[in-house]
Amino acid sequence: MKILLANPNMTEAMTERLAQVARSVAAPGTEILPLTAPRGFPYISSRAEAQIAGAIALEMIAPHAREVDAVVIAAFGDPGLDAARELFDLPVTGMAEASMLAACQLGRRFGVVTFAPWLKPWYHASVRDLGLEARFAGLRSAEDIDGPVTEVASTMRDTLLRLAERMAREDEADAVIFGGAPLAGLARDLAPDLPCVAIDPISAAVTQAEALVRLAPRGADRGAYARPPAKPSEGLDPALAAWIARAP
Repeated sequence: MKILLANPNMTEAMTERLAQVARSVAAPGTEILPLTAPRGFPYISSRAEAQIAGAIALEMIAPHAREVDAVVIAAFGDPGLDAARELFDLPVTGMAEASMLAACQLGRRFGVVTFAPWLKPWYHASVRDLGLEARFAGLRSAEDIDGPVTEVASTMRDTLLRLAERMAREDEADAVIFGGAPLAGLARDLAPDLPCVAIDPISAAVTQAEALVRLAPRGADRGAYARPPAKPSEGLDPALAAWIARAP
């Protein structure tokens, strides 16, 4: 099985960390193919940036859609997730959706801990879009970033641990998600010290992608996610334009 790990952030170090964690949880025989956005933003941190990054994610997937069995969109707000499911006939998972669905299977209430306050509106929107407000215990974040964004899993470890502890005890969260691509792998590190289930989004997205490939040989290609009819376009990335036009 081949899984394309498409990071719509431009930071290569972030992709390397995500791929390392993804390979550590993937089943034997699963190949992780990491890809970093060639343009856009070093790190996506708002709904506006996510809208732009979603289109870039589609461009990243198009050249590889016939070569892989599934795709993981490796950014916590899942930029382009619904569009990718509609356009490509293979399973596509996203870090936010996968981790929240996993959290609902591991507890009654879940919360999200992240490293920057400006991420909160975007992450709240992800919960609302999934219809999970009734299961949502809330979102806690640090007041500001401490150190480079690629290093926050280590520079902010103690702060994030305290936030997760408060989320479990004060907000009664049974499961806590560590939201944000730079926090990949942190849940596994902090799990022994927490009074709740700790969930790593990239791990959830990869393992769910594997499960979806086994459940069905194709993606969500019926009903609401049926692929649109062929259509010409102008000025798009050539591979994406060819895919939309259904060119050979």
